[in-house]
Amino acid sequence: MAKILDVYINGGFRASASSETIPVLNPATQEVLVEAPYTLMSEIDSAVAAAQAAFLKWRRVPSPERARLMLNYQLLLKQHHDEIAEILAKETGKTFADAKGDVWRGIEVAEQACNVPSMMMGETSENVARGIDTYSLIQPLGVCVGITPFNFPAMIPLWMFPMAIACGNTFVLKPSEQDPLTPNRLVELFYEAGFPEDLLQLVHGGKEQVDALITHADTRAISFVGSVAVGQHVYRTGTDQLKRVQCMAGAKNHMLVMPDADKEQVISALVGSSVGAAGQRCMAISVAVFVGAAQQWLPELAAAMSEVRPGAWDDESAAYGPQISPQARSRVLSYIEKGKTEGATCLLDGSDCSVDGMPDGNWVGPTLFADASTDMSIYTDEIFGPVLVSLNADTLDDAIKIINANPYGNGTSIFTASGGAARKFQSEIEVGQVGINIPIPVPLPFFSFTGWKNSFYGDQHAYGKQAVRFYTETKTITARWFSEDAVVQSNMTIDLK
Repeated sequence: MAKILDVYINGGFRASASSETIPVLNPATQEVLVEAPYTLMSEIDSAVAAAQAAFLKWRRVPSPERARLMLNYQLLLKQHHDEIAEILAKETGKTFADAKGDVWRGIEVAEQACNVPSMMMGETSENVARGIDTYSLIQPLGVCVGITPFNFPAMIPLWMFPMAIACGNTFVLKPSEQDPLTPNRLVELFYEAGFPEDLLQLVHGGKEQVDALITHADTRAISFVGSVAVGQHVYRTGTDQLKRVQCMAGAKNHMLVMPDADKEQVISALVGSSVGAAGQRCMAISVAVFVGAAQQWLPELAAAMSEVRPGAWDDESAAYGPQISPQARSRVLSYIEKGKTEGATCLLDGSDCSVDGMPDGNWVGPTLFADASTDMSIYTDEIFGPVLVSLNADTLDDAIKIINANPYGNGTSIFTASGGAARKFQSEIEVGQVGINIPIPVPLPFFSFTGWKNSFYGDQHAYGKQAVRFYTETKTITARWFSEDAVVQSNMTIDLK
């Protein structure tokens, strides 16, 4: 029988008393790596109670002391970087290079959490009335809950608990049951860094455990990353309980390609952003909108995608790994078949993909559809696999209308040599994260992660840290290069009133 993972509850790692477990499978082989327990409801109560008791002490620790402990933690994460990446690669199937990137992006957030003293500064105004001064304080909330997905088991937990704890909160983490080994190691290193016990609780399980956490009377804030359906459930349930909730949900990210763009750069960016990480990332490009003569580049795009192949995590020649589960693979394959029956042209079909020596892996090859329309399910639904759908538009205005009509608003990109086109795109597009000659515009942690529409629900103040003014939306624009008439500055953040 495989080892059963411990939970961290009320002062230390321990075996759950639960008799129900979830097998954690290697997605390339179906080997059982470990089993995760369905944490009992009584254990959930103990975890939240311990976090609440720890909060009453931790909130009074000066922010510079909290920052010093976070400095210890980020150093330990760097020292164990490759070890964590190997654990992550084995349980997710990601290539080792991709896994290392996952870990490093999480470390960047831990580094940002070390800046907590300046982030906790309030505001003052002298003489707001005769003889009266006013000042505001930023204070921690209490017990925060994080519910994280399978696709980034290092980065996304590290998005959450370092910031929350650095700000003086305590935290209960419920990671994905499909790859919990990486989060367990993150928690082990957290306590090795010297943090007091019970600041960070770790439980495992499924929907029942999530519901218990988000409805618990003593939890104050909830952060979630995952699918739209689950995100809406978490948001509605949490807000019904009058809690602060932020939910980052699904996406259907478009890359708009102008005919004046650098063709080789476009093709390289589309290949990497559509099939990288097996398409299992909320910032993947899953739709390419070709404007005018750029439509002629599709055959060359198909040829470039056909040269990419998946493989095992330690295969240095593999571009990406398997789908996380057989169910995920079946879902992607069903969408490929839907695309064919709905009338799209399948220029490249990855349905029959296999990898030598690993016949049981959840493999899907690169897939490219042309002649798609916006009413097809391969366009409307988030597929979460290495499938790219292409649409055609006559003008930049037409392409912007297509993207703005989509219900998702996580990320988008434009590739062009025209500063004027770039400026128009960034101003008129109704998407939160905008790349200009950048395929995947994920902001660094000192910017907000700014999904719009059905890609984000909730309150960006969830941890008591100032993020953006409450009655505005933030759009993050990242630019790499332009021709000489460029008018957009690099790494610019603007607030839209």
